[in-house]
Amino acid sequence: MIWPAVIIGSIGTYLLKLTGYVIPARVLENPALRRLTALLPIALLAALVGVQTFSVGTALQIDARLAGLAAAIIALILKAPFLVVVLVAAITAAALRATGLSV
Repeated sequence: MIWPAVIIGSIGTYLLKLTGYVIPARVLENPALRRLTALLPIALLAALVGVQTFSVGTALQIDARLAGLAAAIIALILKAPFLVVVLVAAITAAALRATGLSV
């Protein structure tokens, strides 16, 4: 049952990669396209963080993940390295769950 999805996904990925070789260079050098491709990963990552922070299944839930996200934002504002930001967020969420202050 899953093999058709794997095969279709593989073919789609191959075709997407192939288009990178087929598209003319002048199209890829367009300033508007360059701005879009620079901002697209940021938007996708922000959407992923939002979904993973505030949802459980199809329900909205506020818990220790929000506190971890807030701690990560503070660490980013203080210009902490990425690994420190991740550790601060994880430790904050784990501490709140361990003390019973959050689910």
